[in-house]
Amino acid sequence: MRIQDFHQSLADLGAKPCHIGRISRAWLAGKPLDTGTKYRKTEDYLPLAVREGLPALAEQIEGLVSLTSEHPAADGSARLLVALADGQMVESVLLPRDGLCVSTQVGCAVGCVFCMTGKSGLLRQVGSAEIVAQVALARRFRPVKKVVFMGMGEPAHNLDNVLEAIDLLGLEGNIGHKNLVFSTVGDMRVFERLPQQRVKPALALSLHTSRADLRQQLLPRAPRIDPEELMELGEAYARRVGYPIQYQWTLLKGINDSQEEMDAILRLFKGKFAVLNLIPYNSLEGDAFQRPDAAHIQYMTRYLHDRGVLTKVRNSAGQDIDGGCGQLRARATQQVDTSRLRRAVGRVPANKVTT
Repeated sequence: MRIQDFHQSLADLGAKPCHIGRISRAWLAGKPLDTGTKYRKTEDYLPLAVREGLPALAEQIEGLVSLTSEHPAADGSARLLVALADGQMVESVLLPRDGLCVSTQVGCAVGCVFCMTGKSGLLRQVGSAEIVAQVALARRFRPVKKVVFMGMGEPAHNLDNVLEAIDLLGLEGNIGHKNLVFSTVGDMRVFERLPQQRVKPALALSLHTSRADLRQQLLPRAPRIDPEELMELGEAYARRVGYPIQYQWTLLKGINDSQEEMDAILRLFKGKFAVLNLIPYNSLEGDAFQRPDAAHIQYMTRYLHDRGVLTKVRNSAGQDIDGGCGQLRARATQQVDTSRLRRAVGRVPANKVTT
């Protein structure tokens, strides 16, 4: 479902733009659609036909997403496993300091080799109303003043829906434009479309290495944009909107944490309006990749920061619950598949041989 479908349903009931705005703000706040204001009751404002039609529409909106499970972590975050109306699942993450990470796709087509989400491939797009519904759901738990589009999926591959959600959140959702963060591996459509939007979000670009050949290996189906070109595109957008680009660098031990990479970062970031986020890999037992030692992460941060690169370490939320992006959904999907297999096995006669 898209936001424009929701708004059209309201218009069909006889709602004027002012009524649609009121109802949208109530939805985005995580409140019932017929919530009034401090000074005015709903029945004194909304037309009768709209009030009579709201319950059915509210039921439809309520069914967009539902909380399957909540996984609090020691860092103050909480991962939410969210079910969509068709039974598919995505993840949202309540972040410390009133942030929320939302998913824009079920699965992902980019296939980053260090990402659990990419292993399932792309299953379907998440509609703009489903994206916004993740925010409304999260606001029932705690305030949300920042939304980052860094959950499951590549936002650039669902661009119309993501931009529609950003537009509503920035205009009616009480979220500052620079607190809406669009994360992408890099796609020319992003650099063409974002500057044209009424709400111009902050931009986070997945860099991960200074080497084009290594980046192609780590992000096998990302657009073939060299790191230097990607940073030039990011720099142009940063200067236009007035807030820096965040560059994401997932730290993989022995792969992109060398001295050569650090010196290349100094060259790439010189004079740039940018922040480098070092994200230590969320290692699991048996993984092909591992996170660098804490001492080395500290050395990298200090080395880069002392030489003029604004560098921050961003540990993935929920590491103590093995909740890196896609891991909760993968476990839940595996449990569902196992349950189905057990039921099927239970129906097979004991003397029947299967292959």
